[in-house]
Amino acid sequence: MSAPGHERLLILDFGSQYTQLIARRVREQHVYCEIHPFSMTASEVAAFTPRGIILSGGPASLTSAQSPRLDPAILDLGLPILGVCYGLQMISELKGGQVSKALKREYGRAELAVDTGSPLFAGLPGEPFTVWMSHGDKVETLAPGFRTIAHTDSAPYAAIADESGRLFGVQFHPEVGHTTHGAQMLHNFLYRVCGFEGDWTPGRFVEETVARLKAGIGPREKVILGLSGGVDSTVAAVLLTRAIGPRLLCVFVDNGLLRKNERAEVEEVMGRQMGLNLKVKDASEHFLRELTGVTDPEKKRKTIGRVFIEVFEQTAREHGPLDCLAQGTIYPDVIESVSLKGPSATIKSHHNVGGLPDRMNLRILEPLRELFKDEVRAVGRELGIPEAILMRHPFPGPGLGVRILGEVTREQTLLLQEADAIYIQELRASGWYDRTAQAFAVLLPVRAVGVMGDERTYEQVVALRAVVTQDFMTADWAPLPHELLSRVSSRIINEVHGVNRVVYDVSSKPPATIEWE
Repeated sequence: MSAPGHERLLILDFGSQYTQLIARRVREQHVYCEIHPFSMTASEVAAFTPRGIILSGGPASLTSAQSPRLDPAILDLGLPILGVCYGLQMISELKGGQVSKALKREYGRAELAVDTGSPLFAGLPGEPFTVWMSHGDKVETLAPGFRTIAHTDSAPYAAIADESGRLFGVQFHPEVGHTTHGAQMLHNFLYRVCGFEGDWTPGRFVEETVARLKAGIGPREKVILGLSGGVDSTVAAVLLTRAIGPRLLCVFVDNGLLRKNERAEVEEVMGRQMGLNLKVKDASEHFLRELTGVTDPEKKRKTIGRVFIEVFEQTAREHGPLDCLAQGTIYPDVIESVSLKGPSATIKSHHNVGGLPDRMNLRILEPLRELFKDEVRAVGRELGIPEAILMRHPFPGPGLGVRILGEVTREQTLLLQEADAIYIQELRASGWYDRTAQAFAVLLPVRAVGVMGDERTYEQVVALRAVVTQDFMTADWAPLPHELLSRVSSRIINEVHGVNRVVYDVSSKPPATIEWE
């Protein structure tokens, strides 16, 4: 990972659930940053040449001998450092302060009072404001050279600073939405303390990425990309098309498990309107045949992945020879399993197409691997991609195969397509589609008794799901209006033959997942 020619901030991760959120908040300030494990050495940090460092929070306690530790020499590099929660405690201990176990864990909102002028709080109001706490340890005594710059009723050292060493720490989480003025604090650290100029913009990314792709792909080399119709693969396809034109082959595989009319929409928008070099492969019968009798969720996923590889490889042979495989991998895929062990090398299977690189011997291109999802959308707008594509809800790689619980058949697929289409249509008409992050229908493997007209029925059950979330790591169920749910339910039961009952999923993540399988 790198951003040649850009100012860079380094985030060292101690395992916080909010680490990715810190990075997103920094990127929103037009500053490029990367997440790396806490175990980086001072020499590795110096080689990264950051303009500043943020130490994340974490679940561990510094009172434990097994807790993750920072290389102390990093504090002596002369770089501005902001420690968040566990990061504040780490700075305090390494600089000679004392950290102890708190008598009572503090979690939730607190009122922060700023004690004295500090660049970290420049432009903030004088009266106390709300911050979000989540810690079990506390700073008992300040390290030499540090002073208190803010406090709460229960945390006398809620924010500390050694301004001469450009070292700062906050016991709360400025990156979360519950903290009032958190974005301003991060802005102050980035611009007033670190001296960033803010050169990370969608326009520059497009310009630099297209130039890099042109330089890195030979004049006769051909690239293949699996186009899903989603945001990531579409933005990657448009970037590559700008760089090499029709030498990019976009392959859209119709696996028979798509949303209603999805293939026709992709052919119209991606092929005819946007002018991508698009090849559509109808393999729906192949997929459905291979799924016959398969009910286990993991086996369904593996079967769909295997067949996709077979179809994709065959298409590549038909249009070869090819030199590169392009993927819509984005930054959360790269760091999906970031933990105390550091970034995971495992990318989601629906992004790396399940083993294609090794079997096809193609060079991998991932033009979006530096970006978060909101940045991908911003780049898409810069490229002129229609808003309907950019704001489209995520769709799983196995498609409706993991939204039909139990065996997947043609009949079940058509039924779910109709129910899902009605649901999405009503969400759009009511304005709720853009207020939710993901919404879809699920076909349950149960039948329920019902009455239609004068007849008793024994038909299937459809579950509706809609969630609101910023990062998909956690999610709340969307409080859709009762009249909207009533309208959707009535339409599905009346218009979709074989369904006599509709339910709404009111489970949050965690403990539930967003998808049912």
